[in-house]
Amino acid sequence: MPTPHHLREAAESFGVDAARYDRTRPPYPVELLQRILDATGGRTVLDAGCGTGIEARQLRDLGCTVLGVEPDPRMADFARSTGIEVEVATIEAWDPRGRTFDLVTAGTAWHWVDPVAGAAAAARVLPAGGRLAPFWHTFKLPDELVSGFGEAFRRLVPHSPFDLARQPPGTAIEGYQPILTAAADGIRAAGGFGEPEQWQVNWERTYTRDEWLDQMPTSGALTRLPAEQIAQLQDAAGAVIDRMGGSFTMPYTTAAVTAVKLGPQ
Repeated sequence: MPTPHHLREAAESFGVDAARYDRTRPPYPVELLQRILDATGGRTVLDAGCGTGIEARQLRDLGCTVLGVEPDPRMADFARSTGIEVEVATIEAWDPRGRTFDLVTAGTAWHWVDPVAGAAAAARVLPAGGRLAPFWHTFKLPDELVSGFGEAFRRLVPHSPFDLARQPPGTAIEGYQPILTAAADGIRAAGGFGEPEQWQVNWERTYTRDEWLDQMPTSGALTRLPAEQIAQLQDAAGAVIDRMGGSFTMPYTTAAVTAVKLGPQ
């Protein structure tokens, strides 16, 4: 699979159904958000790739002043409708116009960002002692669902850059570790930060058949497919979930890769 931040059409495709994205994507564990805030000196936040504002609203509710930066105008418009201030740009190209922030975050979006250029952009707006903390939901689907859905995906979308017919062995966090490692390596390469740390919280959620099928079209692998293909893929996944009893429990690990901006050396 190509490096995710090079897949610009996928990265900027989620606004095709912003309301569905906001409705079906899970919020972030407050335990992790609070840990990040407790380790940060202030409460002004720049949220890169803010999407519909899911984590921005959570941070606002925890007492932060949040500015979102989002490349998809449709997602930005939705976030604005929920009271989040948003500027349309990629974080790499965004002009801060002299503004600074105590914290730079990204919710399941930093893999769409050039890891070195993104960290460098964060460094420009953080004071000494400020914090960069992108975080991700990592999850592991039941093997039966991956197998049944993946066969249909390969048949219907044979030339996709995404391979949804298999998932790495091990836990959810192990499967996503290359993405987390790339973020940490980007922070190191950009310079100006202390050594990155990885913080995480484990949790789980039970999905009914209808709840999972509702979320499926928000996947970056599906957002640009014709409606007929999405419906066929939903039918395939739905048949598997029916055989599983109509629901399944998904183990999640929400992980942050975080580092502190250093002062002058």
